[in-house]
Amino acid sequence: MTALAHQAHGRGAGVNMSGRFEAHTRSLFDDGWQGLEELPAFRTTVFEEKPKSIISRNDSPDVGFDQSINPYRGCEHGCSYCYARPAHAFMGLSPGLDFESKLFAKPDAAKLLRAELLARNYAPKTIALGANTDAYQPIERERRITRSILEVLSEFNHPVGIVTKSALVTRDIDVLAPMARKGLVKVAVSVTSLDSRLARAMEPRASTPTKRLGAIEQLSAAGIPTVVMVAPIIPAVNDAEIEAILAAAKTAGAREAGYVMLRLPHEVKEVFKDWLATAMPDRAARVMSLVKSSSGGKDYDHDFGVRQTGTGPYAWTIGRRFELSCQRLGLNRRKLKLDVSQFRRPPQPGEQLSLL
Repeated sequence: MTALAHQAHGRGAGVNMSGRFEAHTRSLFDDGWQGLEELPAFRTTVFEEKPKSIISRNDSPDVGFDQSINPYRGCEHGCSYCYARPAHAFMGLSPGLDFESKLFAKPDAAKLLRAELLARNYAPKTIALGANTDAYQPIERERRITRSILEVLSEFNHPVGIVTKSALVTRDIDVLAPMARKGLVKVAVSVTSLDSRLARAMEPRASTPTKRLGAIEQLSAAGIPTVVMVAPIIPAVNDAEIEAILAAAKTAGAREAGYVMLRLPHEVKEVFKDWLATAMPDRAARVMSLVKSSSGGKDYDHDFGVRQTGTGPYAWTIGRRFELSCQRLGLNRRKLKLDVSQFRRPPQPGEQLSLL
């Protein structure tokens, strides 16, 4: 699978398979001239991407948003289960270790966004930030692309929903809090487990569970509506923690909650199964048996309406437990709908002001 154990140290994936669009597959072969053990570990490399537009449109009926912005391709968090991994195959790269070590940044994102929002035919709808890969992954500390996007959205009074598993989001409270007072933003923080060791194994470079709950607390204290995402729920791995995660997030200040079952599209199943066999060999068969029982006997059911929640008795039980826990805790009593009516195009340099 073109990766050795020492090369993947500190990463989520343990493999680096060829993408599904490649004409040839790659494999490691020791020809005797150089030992494979001398191959270097995968290092994070960031490439700059120059797209022509930055807002992506979506018509999937079960996603919950029409527009999104992804400041980065690939994600250094390295979550073994990340459903975005297959997108790296479109770049001629592996959805395995390449996905978390060969990243693409879009430095002109804010400039492109401004141009798109100024277009006369632009119709404002809530923008999802980081819907594919995390907008607050580690390289955001230096790149600050996500922050520049938020500054433009704030200037235009444009609503935005953020999903992240990084405490770095609290850095931008100074931008988010004024937007929140206008009903323009809410932040969803993904908490997969309260067990720091399990979280480290599944999501090696993401914020610890304690820091994520701390982020919910800081955001809530600043008046920013917060949502906890119990996602993904992995059978026989973190499913026993649903109630505890919801309770901890409620205490921290979360108002809403959501969940997503484990999704294994395309190459994700290879990455996850390899991780599972390495990290939890004693329960790997049990995990995949439950996954299949919730996916119509397959590793993954891609049909709209069921791909996020699953089907069958096990999936129904998960949904019912989540629902009852939210009722008991008072979560989701009122879901905030962000306000698009305040959108405005601010005057630009050199532009004549209207008399009316």
